[in-house]
This record gives sequence, C-alpha cells and structure tokens, in this order.
Amino acid sequence: MRIERIRDIQGPNVYSHDPVLVMTLDLEDLAGKESYEVPGFIDRLLITLPGVKEHYCGLGRPGGFVERLVEGTWFGHIVEHVALELSDALEISVNRGKTVSSGVPGKFLVAVTYKSEPGMRFLLEVAVELVQALVDNTPYPLQERIQEGRGIVERAAFGPSTYAIVSAAERRKIPFERLEDGLVRLGYGNRMRYIQAAVSGQTSAVAVDIAGNKQLTRQLLEQAGLPAPAGRIVRSPEEAIDVARDFGGPVVVKPLDGNQGKGVSLNLSDPADIATAYKAACEYSRYVVVERLARGRDYRVIVINGRLIAASEKTPAHVTGDGQHTIRELVDIANQDSRRGDNHSKPLSKISWDAIVEAFLARSGRTTDTIPAAGETVLLRESANLSTGGEARDVTDDVHPEIAEMCERASRVIGLDICGIDLVTPDISQPWSGEGGIIELNAAPGLRMHHHPASGKPRDVGAAIVDMLFPDGSDGRVPIVSITGTNGKTTTTRMMGHVFCATGKTVGMTTTDGIWINCREIARGDMTGPWSARVVLHDPSVEVAVLETARGGIVRSGLGYDWSDIAVLTNVDADHLGQDGIETVDDVLRIKSLVAERVREGGVLVLNADDERLSRLPENPRISRIPRQIIFFSLEPNNPVVGRHLAAGGAAYILKGDWIEEHNGDVSRRLVRASELPFTFQGTAEFQVANAMACIAACRAAGVAIETIVSALMAFNNGAQNEGRVNVYRYRDALVVLDYGHNTHAIAAIARMVKRWGANHSTAVLGLPGDRTNSLIADAANATAQAFDRILIREDLDLRGRQPGEAASLIEAAVLAHSHARDTEVVLDELTAVARALERAEPGEAVVIFCDRKHEVTQLIGELGAEPCDDPAWIRNVAHHDETIPA
Repeated sequence: MRIERIRDIQGPNVYSHDPVLVMTLDLEDLAGKESYEVPGFIDRLLITLPGVKEHYCGLGRPGGFVERLVEGTWFGHIVEHVALELSDALEISVNRGKTVSSGVPGKFLVAVTYKSEPGMRFLLEVAVELVQALVDNTPYPLQERIQEGRGIVERAAFGPSTYAIVSAAERRKIPFERLEDGLVRLGYGNRMRYIQAAVSGQTSAVAVDIAGNKQLTRQLLEQAGLPAPAGRIVRSPEEAIDVARDFGGPVVVKPLDGNQGKGVSLNLSDPADIATAYKAACEYSRYVVVERLARGRDYRVIVINGRLIAASEKTPAHVTGDGQHTIRELVDIANQDSRRGDNHSKPLSKISWDAIVEAFLARSGRTTDTIPAAGETVLLRESANLSTGGEARDVTDDVHPEIAEMCERASRVIGLDICGIDLVTPDISQPWSGEGGIIELNAAPGLRMHHHPASGKPRDVGAAIVDMLFPDGSDGRVPIVSITGTNGKTTTTRMMGHVFCATGKTVGMTTTDGIWINCREIARGDMTGPWSARVVLHDPSVEVAVLETARGGIVRSGLGYDWSDIAVLTNVDADHLGQDGIETVDDVLRIKSLVAERVREGGVLVLNADDERLSRLPENPRISRIPRQIIFFSLEPNNPVVGRHLAAGGAAYILKGDWIEEHNGDVSRRLVRASELPFTFQGTAEFQVANAMACIAACRAAGVAIETIVSALMAFNNGAQNEGRVNVYRYRDALVVLDYGHNTHAIAAIARMVKRWGANHSTAVLGLPGDRTNSLIADAANATAQAFDRILIREDLDLRGRQPGEAASLIEAAVLAHSHARDTEVVLDELTAVARALERAEPGEAVVIFCDRKHEVTQLIGELGAEPCDDPAWIRNVAHHDETIPA
C-alpha cells in the first residue's frame, strides 16, 4: 500500500461536520483483495488491536467491524478502523471515519475526524504501515511508534493558557482558528480578535515592553505611589555584590527581562552566592537586576481589563522526605506524578533541577544525596514559580479590597489589559501593611495555576479574557448568508450583496467571478470555495458575509465557515454527473444539502418550493434535527407545498399575477411588481423573478426593511452588477444576450425569455464544459436545438480532460440529430464564433452567447459596436415586436 496524499479539511464537509483528514490510499498489490483472502490476517489484527472488536462499523452494535472482516472488506476500510483504534493510545480519541472509492480502481479515500491534526496524520501513516506488516506477517514496532506519536500530539497541543481561552470561546460558540506560532484567531469579520497565550490583539505593545523591563516597571510603580522593592541594574558580579551591600540585607538576583522564574535566585547575602546567582541570571538576559528582598508570602494576582479576577498563593518546588530516598531521588519520584508534565502540558510542571537548586540546597547545608527524615519538607528553591515545579493555592475570595485596588491600579499604570502581578505581602486577606511589595508585572501571565490549583477553587480566567474580547455575550460572528444551487446562485448572491450594501453595511461577497469587499473587487476568478469564504470572514472590516457556495469547493475542501445564519438553495438539477462520485441528481442534492445542514439553530433556510427535491428537504432528518425557520419561495401561486406550509403558520414569498407577495401564515403583503424589476425584462425572465424572490426572502430574514430591499433591487443594474448573466446588448438592429448558461435547465430558461421577446430569428453560440458526461452534453445540445434557428458550436478554453474538438463533436451530433436545427456551424475558437454570429445577425434577430471567456467576449462585442440595452421598450423595438411584452 502507498499513501499518495493526506489533505486536511477543516470545515464541515461531505464526510463529517467535524474537521477530517482525507488520505488517498493506493492499495497496490492489495487492490481487489478482501480481508479473509489473506491467511491469518484477521487473527493477527485482533491480537494486535483487540479494541477493534468493539467497533460498530455502521451496523449499530459492537462487533460490527469484525463481522465485516469475516465477510470480507477492502483494506482501505481496515486502515480507517486501525487509525481510529490507535487514536485512543494517543489520547486523541475519535470514532468517526469513512472509506470510499476515489473513482480510480485500487485507490480509496480514507477520511477520519481528528482532535490533533498532526497526531492523526501520523496515525494514518502508522495504520498503513501496521496493516501492511500484518498482511506480510512481519514484526512492527507499534509501541515505539505510539510513543513517538504521543510526543507529536504533546508538542502540537495548545498550551494551558491558550487552551483555557479557546475552551471558553468554544463554550460561547465563538469560532476559532489556530495559526502559526501559537496565534489563535477568534470570531469573524469586524468582530474578529486574536490571542497568543494570554496576550490579546488589544494588548499594548508598549505595555508588554514595559512589563518585560523589570527596572522600568519598578520606576513607574514608584512614580504612581505603589510599593515596589528597591532594585538596580548591574553589569558584573562585583557590581551585584556592591548593590547588595548598599541595600544592607538579603537580595534577589534575576534577569532584567526574564520569565517563568528562570535564572531567579532569592534571599542571598553571601557575596559568593550573589556572584553565582549573577552568572545564572546571565544565561537568560544580557542585563541583571539586584533588588531588595521583599518579606512575606508569594502571590500571583490576575487582573483582566482593570479588574482582579483571580489570586493564588504560590509555594516553591519541594519534596517530602521518607527517610529512605535522597533529595534527587525524591524529585524523580515526584516527577512521576501523573499531574506533572513537561512544557506546561499538565496541571503541574515537573520539578526542574538546575544550579540554582543545588546552590539553594548548599546554603541550607544539604546536597543532592541528602536523605531527609520521614515527613520533612525540603524546599528546593526560594522562588515559587510553577514553571520550575512550584504549586499554587487559590486565595481569590480572601483578597482584601485594599490589595485588590492596589493591584488593579498597578495594571493600569502600564496599560496591560491582561496582567499578571507578582505580589509579596504577609497576608493578602489583610489591608496593606507596608511590608513586601509588587515584585513584577507580567504580560502573557500563565493561567494554569488558576484553572488547576493544587488546592482551592478553580478560577475561569480564560472566560474572563473572552468576556473582555467579546463583551455583552457576543459570539464573535457576523451574519453569514450562504447560497447554493445548480442555477441562479451567482445572480442571487450579487443581488443580495447589493441589498446589504444599501443598508450601509460593509459586505464581503464571494461569487463565481471573484471576491468583493465593500463593493470593490479584490480577487478575480471562481471564488466559490472555502478559501474565498475565509478571505471574507477574516477581513476585519466585514459586517455581513454573502457567500456563493458551489459543489466543487464543498466536495474538495468543505465549507469555509462553521455555521451560517441564512442559507438559500435556488434549485437542484442534473449537472456535474460523473464527477466526484456524483451519479444522480440526488447525489447533487446530498452535497449541496450540507449548506442547509449547517444553518445554525434558530437560523433561516430559504428553499425553492417549485423544485420537487428542495420542497421535500425539510423532511430530511439531517435538516429537521436542528430547529430553524423554513421559508419557501414559488412562482406558482397555488403551489401545494407552500399552501401546507402557510397553513401551518410558515412564511413564503409567492408570485401572484405580476406581484411578488410576502406571506406569513394567513397574513400577506404585496411587495413589488415583478415586471417593474429591470433585470426581469418586464417579467419575461422568470428565472430572474425567482432569483429576486430568493434574495428578498433572505434579506427579509436578515431584518432588512422591505423598502430598502425594493429600492436596491430597482437600482440593480444587470449589466454592470451581474456581468455574464443575462447581459443584453443592442447590435445594429439585433439583440445580443450574454449568459453563462451551461446546462439544460439554464439554456431552456434563456430560450423561453428570448421567445417571449418575439425576435424573428435566433442564434446561439454554444459550448459546454468537457467534464460533463456525454449524456449531459447531448441533453443541453438538444435543448439548444429545440429553441434556436442557428447554432454556432465552440469549445471552452479549458477542455477539462477532453481532446480538442471532442466536446464540439458531441454537441454537433446531438444538434444535427434534431430536426429543428436548420443551420449549424462548428467554430472552435469562442471569439471567432462570436464575431461570426454578430457578422451574420439579421434585423430583429436575438443572438444568445453562452460564454466561457466572458471578459474577453464582453470586450470584443463592445469593440464591434454592441451597446448595453436594459430598457424593455428598447428590446421590444429592436425585436420588431409592437405588442406589450407578456408578463
């Protein structure tokens, strides 16, 4: 077996609503073989991983997977279950996976959910190696690989402070994304915030610099009248000894800009000890501080946004003697405690051993080999830092108001929004006595001691930070509208973006043609996948996101968001069959339904009631399991689905006569005449009426006033703001229609519109995507042949796997087989075909260009003299049709 690639899908996807890794696995020699065909394999697997006996494997009962093994299953499926089972050993347990054919014989897509992306990626590789070893009946170092995987998971895990904040954000349903170097992005759009451990995106860089300079911090505290021990910067051991002598008592020697207690030595009086401590501090900073020792208990106080949130009393690292083991042995025993880990991975840190510990023991007359008496507590250092193995006891409820006010004022002095204060005082529950002082102010304070105190009540400091970043209960989100369907989704998206812009909001919009922020194009191309959605959602100016969401992006990379507020499904038709495992229209619906499934609880799902499959979608258990509002729209005033929905108190938008009406239960309201909306061409473009109704339904659900919606739609310029979709031009005495239609339904809809205009002749310039099946190409060609008098057949620039001329030949054969086609010509180059069609255009003729290279085609027809023509009366005159255009 061979792994071709492993890709990460972070958003909801066709495999799971959770993030997944999808492995493309080439079974090679195992292709076509089933589990029972390899002698002894099943027994070896169950002996090696007995836990797989409990796997359900879709049968709804333990042992289901074993049944599949015995009956026979492919080895890609076996790899999936092995990876899931191994996740328990790495403490990243997941139990959801799926294995499907890639469409290439012998190759499978193995998808598994994950909690640790690098850990699960590693396990997929191990699973393939292990299954191959079991097939070959060769040894495999499984335990060594598991140990390696644990290290990968631990190194990739959030630190305790980041984890505390992210967990609090998750409880608030605030979306988050992990970035590089420990940076985490919380929220979307203009509500987006950043954190890096306990530093927020709002934390002042100047305040961080001040906190990192212990001497400057001391000066500012003194200037503010706050107590801080005297101290000076020194540049040599001799100067350190002199300063200590000047202070006339025990001193502390520490790095000027250190952290986590590294290089800190306390309670020093002997010159030799001070010189040794100076050298230890120099390992962490170019400059060293000597300060007078503050007497009292050691406390850490957390102040968030100027308010004291938590306080802990810290105890230095220590061991308790048993009369048998040396101090060093007692440290080793203590570090075996399951609560202790490396790199802040556990509630307590392992006790570190360094020169400072040895020097401290020496001052007390002990050595590494000293055996303390049973019950004797041996401190290992003066500093009570958790990073070196210290412990903490919560004292938040004991803090005296005077002490709290002093700490809060200290944080304000340097402007830290998240401030850790090291405080020494005889008793934090008593008013300030004048003894001790504020030792340090810390940016990025560790939260672990407050969330996991050795004793006392845990304090959710992470939640306090989230409350600061997202006040008033905000979930950090901007309204998201997601639009999908076979046809009409681009136009509906553009209409919606236009309406939201009219409200004064900054709109981020993705479409088949590009990305728009605040009505300005920032990227061009097909931008309907998750990458483009994230571009919008990660723009700090965006207040509303309107996202066209296409099949391709969903299949390959999932959604670019977790939940939407409103989803619109315009229609579902036969398109993309034969691609990505899509064989039927129901497969298309299954993929696009993901957009509907990910409407948040209480959100709104807008559906086309005239589409039989969409009208039944609310009955789907995957949709109905979450309470959300369903709104239908329909061109049929007596649609029975809408009737039943309204009778049950639902909402819908209906075309009655020429009026678009809003219905809520038995209450109705006329909104606008369809024929007055300019892009409907006096109502002849029924599909545009449907698009407008979908837009109105979604915008109303978002709380936009109907007056704003109607005014915006009346001003929606189909040529300028909907490029490539029903763009109409006048060319001499003929009409030219530019459209992106590329499937049977779209071509037929355009043809009906043109027929209503009464043109005395019609020409189509047609090309179809090469990745469609032969039958889909034939169907679309037949629809064109039925509707147009003359057809010029071209090819797309991207042949999508076809040979040159192949798709055109398929179109030509289908057209010529239809008796209505009286004039057909193949002109493979699109621009040449367009020029030929315009050259032959007769007075009163309608030339419909189903375009691929729309920007170039638009430029070409402009150069040839075509002029935009959105006025229905003008269209009527050009078509030599004197009667009122029927609505």
